[in-house]
Amino acid sequence: MENAKLVLQIDNAKLAADDFRLKYENELLLRQSVESDINGLLRVLDDLTLTKSDLESQIENVNEEIVFLKKNHEEEVDRLHKQVGGSVNVEVDAAPGADLSSIMENMRRQYEEMAEKNRQEAKERFEKQIEALNQEVAINVEQLQEQRREVTDRRQICQSLELELQTNLNMKKSLEDTLAETEARYSFQLAQIQETIARLENQLRQLRADMEAQNAEYSILLDIKTRLELEIATYRRLLEGEDVGFVQEEALTNELEKESSKIKKIKTIVEEVIDGKVVSSEVKEIEEKM
Repeated sequence: MENAKLVLQIDNAKLAADDFRLKYENELLLRQSVESDINGLLRVLDDLTLTKSDLESQIENVNEEIVFLKKNHEEEVDRLHKQVGGSVNVEVDAAPGADLSSIMENMRRQYEEMAEKNRQEAKERFEKQIEALNQEVAINVEQLQEQRREVTDRRQICQSLELELQTNLNMKKSLEDTLAETEARYSFQLAQIQETIARLENQLRQLRADMEAQNAEYSILLDIKTRLELEIATYRRLLEGEDVGFVQEEALTNELEKESSKIKKIKTIVEEVIDGKVVSSEVKEIEEKM
């Protein structure tokens, strides 16, 4: 029963170890999948960083273009002012013409409005793109933090499972050692029992041989006794005057009746015992004369 209990415990430990190994492999696959997702998100984050840098460089180019347009506008305004000043000096007495200063002011205002409009549109487009990128980056960062928390939890679960697996392996090893020790002890006890059985069988055979020798000696002594009794009876009858032949016949008949009645039966039961179980049994009967 102890062996069966230990074997059952070992089987349960093996099943538990297989279950933990399967769980560990599943968690490892999940961890690898999460790590691949994290690597993908990191690549997306790098792409977003590159896109942001590209947009910043485009904004810088637009600002430089705006500064260049402003500079060209100022140079053109100065040139027009110079032309307007020279023509005014030449045509002093001419009829009043168009107000070039108001025209230049309108042109300058239009250029400034166009430049401001372009700058505003570029700024709005940039802000929209930056806002979209920030939202996407925030979402990705949140997902990344969540994935990191999940990876941490999975790692803790994996460590706990590894500790539990190691505990079960140690328990399995101790149970196997206990089983080996128990088997060795039982084998030693079985060897002692078999040795005791062999010694008892030898003693039984010796006792049977002694009994047979004693029976033979007893038969001889009984025969001698019977002969002596017959001789004594013969002598007594001779002394009393009876017939010798009749006495001898009667004595011989009595002797034969005694010898035929003194037969005993010896029944021997031989059993073969292996590991504490009776494997075979044999009954032998021996008839002996007393």
